[in-house]
Amino acid sequence: MAPPLRHWKEDVMEHGRNIGALASDAMDHYMFSLAKMEDIRRDGPMIFTDGKGLEVKDVAGKTYLDMMSMQTRATSLGFANEEIARAIYDQLCKLHYAGCMSFVADSAIRLSVEIAKRTPKGMTHCVYGGSGSEANELAFKIAKQYHRHVGRKPHAHKIIARWDAYHGATMGAQAATDSLGTRHGNEPGVPGYSHIPAPIGYRNPFGMEQRKYYDFCIDYLEQQILHEGPDYVAGFIGEPVMQTFGAQVPPDDYWPRVREICDKYNVLLIADEVICGFGRTGKWFAMEHWGVVPDVITFAKAVTSGYFPLGGAIVKKEIAEAIPQFLHVQTYQGHPGGCAAALKTIEILERDKLIEKGRVNGEYFLKKMKRLENLAVVGETRGLGMWTAIDFTSDKRTRKVLAPAHVGKIAKRMRELGVLGGHTVYGIEFAPGLIATQPQLDRCVDVAEQAIKEVSKEEGLG
Repeated sequence: MAPPLRHWKEDVMEHGRNIGALASDAMDHYMFSLAKMEDIRRDGPMIFTDGKGLEVKDVAGKTYLDMMSMQTRATSLGFANEEIARAIYDQLCKLHYAGCMSFVADSAIRLSVEIAKRTPKGMTHCVYGGSGSEANELAFKIAKQYHRHVGRKPHAHKIIARWDAYHGATMGAQAATDSLGTRHGNEPGVPGYSHIPAPIGYRNPFGMEQRKYYDFCIDYLEQQILHEGPDYVAGFIGEPVMQTFGAQVPPDDYWPRVREICDKYNVLLIADEVICGFGRTGKWFAMEHWGVVPDVITFAKAVTSGYFPLGGAIVKKEIAEAIPQFLHVQTYQGHPGGCAAALKTIEILERDKLIEKGRVNGEYFLKKMKRLENLAVVGETRGLGMWTAIDFTSDKRTRKVLAPAHVGKIAKRMRELGVLGGHTVYGIEFAPGLIATQPQLDRCVDVAEQAIKEVSKEEGLG
């Protein structure tokens, strides 16, 4: 068993830093997001200082293998990539800001061209923001303004999203969100949003036979459009692979059938690829797995590998050209530094064949993870590309959830053993950088197995 992490209140010096003082400063002056303060007060904040490749060091000098791309799944090229850092530096020294509206940096134009080369056919135009939340806000505005100008559905303004989805933290994106409690905790919010069942595998909310449940989810979309009024529904948004509960991969017919329904009622299909895009699932964009072309693709995170805040939306040519004046503006949209980071990221992804490497290693990773299903508390392992998850259960026959406290203890034990994973409600998720090696993937599975076995023994599970 690994030694427990040192308590954050200890006033000790390591590597020239007073760890206790720094942690106390964090508690006194830093406002944490989503994390439960009672947990942070008990265990202390995770304060990181250095990183290289997929390894990151905390303030005490302990090294971790980051198998979750720093929780947000953003750092696809790992830490301390000097090529990207240099590209940002060179751009900022040359032109650090170019305004917005009719002003645009040359790097933003070049990035738009490079992205258009890699998107499904017909998706030609890009508009930028600073995050995935802003990217989805862009998509909603595009959908509403498109219908207003085309004229067939001038009053279309409603957006349909899915249960348990996460689309961001700004007010419109949060209205489309149905997980983590962020929407409910900040209501009243933006009107005009509704939610339908999502294609959750392994443990669906109705206990239905899985194939029937998937069909139910697809049929529900059409019924919801009819319920809201087809003339008033502007768009449907969904993550190709859902993050909630960990890497939820839909059946192969889900997205093609959703595309048909959206076409039938002239509803724009918005693919939220903020996590999936730029190689996470083994393709440039996840919708390629099912041969479906959305009307709008949103992106962020891996487009710069987290080196600079940047998000955006990719739009079909006929939709972009139908809007005579896009009523939206942001101070930092198309920021030259962010676009330079994205250009270099795309260059590295292509030059080093990292998307193909991620596909191959993702298959290897999931195959290795399958052995965990032999453990009493592991119900399922699943994934697509370099995005996998473990779903825990206290009863394999009924698929009853394992107590969140036990899941949290397993995740904490992995951290004590030097591997960072993502703690979902019912399981643990992994989304390592595309630069991960097979020995690093092996270590992750070995540590997960060790942590599960140790906690199971301590808690009398299985």
